Order: sequence, then C-alpha cells, then structure tokens
Amino acid sequence: MDYEIITTLGPSSEHEQVWKSLLAVGVTGFRLNTSHLSLPQLREWVERLGSFLSHRDLRLPLVLDLQGSKWRLGQFAPRDLASGERVELVYAVSADRPDVLPIPHADFFQAAAVSSGEIVLNDAKLRLAVESRRADAICARVIQGGGIAPRKGITYTASKYRHESLSEMDQAVLGETTHLAGVRYAISYVKDAVEMAHYRAQMGASAYLIAKLERQLAVDEAGQIAMSADELWLCRGDLGAELNAQAMAAAAFRFSKQVGTLRVPVLLAGQVFEHMTEHQAPTRSELCAAYDALMNGYRGFVLSDETAIGRDPIESCRIAASFRV
Repeated sequence: MDYEIITTLGPSSEHEQVWKSLLAVGVTGFRLNTSHLSLPQLREWVERLGSFLSHRDLRLPLVLDLQGSKWRLGQFAPRDLASGERVELVYAVSADRPDVLPIPHADFFQAAAVSSGEIVLNDAKLRLAVESRRADAICARVIQGGGIAPRKGITYTASKYRHESLSEMDQAVLGETTHLAGVRYAISYVKDAVEMAHYRAQMGASAYLIAKLERQLAVDEAGQIAMSADELWLCRGDLGAELNAQAMAAAAFRFSKQVGTLRVPVLLAGQVFEHMTEHQAPTRSELCAAYDALMNGYRGFVLSDETAIGRDPIESCRIAASFRV
C-alpha cells in the first residue's frame, strides 16, 4: 500500500538542506498553506521548490491549501490575550489597537445571531464569550487566553452559518498555479457534497482536489464528498474548534470506522505529533493514535506545526515514516 507523509513547510523548514533531509527520511509531498503567504511569497516558494525537485528529477506533489470558507483573523501585531480581558472583534482587514482583532469576513458577524455565543481561535487554543454584538462588531471576554497572531483561524463552536465560496486570494492562487504539474489543492472547511461538487465543476475534472473535513456535516457526508474529490483529510484541529473536544473525538472515531470503505485515499491531519512542535519526541498517546489510524485504513499523515514551526521537522517526519510497513 502507498504510504503518504505530507509535510507543511514554514520557517523551520524553508531551506533546501532541510528538504533533502525530509526526503531522505521518507516524506512524499510538500504542503504550503497559502493563507499565510502573499502572492509574491507563494511565487518564491513555488519557484524554489520547482527548481529543487527538477534538479533531482523528482515528481513529488505540492499541496496548496485554499482558504475556502474558513474564517481567519486579519492583520495586527501579535499579542497575548489574558483570561478575563475584553476584546473587540471588528469587520476589518487590519487593526492597530491592542484591544481590537480584525476579521475580514462579513458572514462571521452575520453568523453571530445564530451562534453558540462562544468563539474559538487557533484550533481552540483560545476561547472568547460573546457579550454584545453589532452589525460589524462584537464585544467579547477572554475565557481561555494565550498568544494570538495574524491569519489564525477563528470560528464559533457548532455554527452552521457560513458563506461557502473560494476567496479572492484562492482565485489568485489558482491563477498562479493551475498550469503547474504536480500541484494539488486542499480546500478548507468544505460544508457538504453539494459544495464539493461545485468546486469540482469550477476547477475542472483534471484538477487534483483534496477535501478537508473540518465540519460535522462534511464528516457525515464524507462518502458523497469523495465522489467529487481525489483525496480526503480528516483535520482534527479545526474539527475540534467547530465542535468541542469530546464531540470531535466521537466524530473522528465514527469516521475512522468507515475509512476503508471510501473510494479515495484518506489522510489524518491536525496535531498528529503536536507535542513535537516544542519537544524532541511525540507522546505515547500520539504514537498509539497514529498506529490506530493506519490500522483503520488511513493512507498516511499530514504534518503541520510539527514541521512548519517545530523544533525538529526532520525528526517529526522520521517518526511519521517509522510506521511504514
């Protein structure tokens, strides 16, 4: 059976010498999250990777994440949010006040009226409680604090309201890269089979499309979504933000029991070896979960923070490859 290890590139893995080592330990593809890049930065990454691979006569896939309908924060100076602090969320691309977080998505504010009243950021590492809202602003209190940076994900727990479409940046990424061989597109926050079929019609039969399962309905309709996708990723980080930790675990358990019956490959993503972002080794729980995933039929893993900003991306990939049988 083919075995995939998709490695997200970032500050910890931006040099060619690291890429050589990643390939040596068994990496089968590279990933760029375009939500964290400008178009000039994307062009530079793609040019460097293309040159690196062509010089070695390698044809590895390059996965480009598209934002899809995922909500992300705008631009601001990175900061810490303290528990008990009050913060204002405003409809804006950027903000320079320390008590304001910009959100450039009108439907985020439209969703407030039908939301749970709880907001989670950065894979639910931070939590806010809505105290009041206006058409273009929300006042909230920090329930669970921590560091926050631009372009991190933000959502309501258990919210179903969202405008499903490709962003302007997504459209620009497609314009820059659809002519390139080996490019695959991972679409974030796919809602259901109808939305995925729309992307397939929009992007064409020849495009390699990956549906990222990050919402309850998408997990429930995985079989139908697979009819319009070439690959599925179960992304537990954002799924956990959309639901809660216990509901995410239950959804992942139910989904894993059907992985072997799906018509396309399925990869496990989201905090696979999260401990290795800051530590030299994974936890035993992470190792057991990874083994269980492969035994349930997952094709492999997508590593994120472990390799993009982690202390040792090469070791993280070596651990992931050590499960290959």
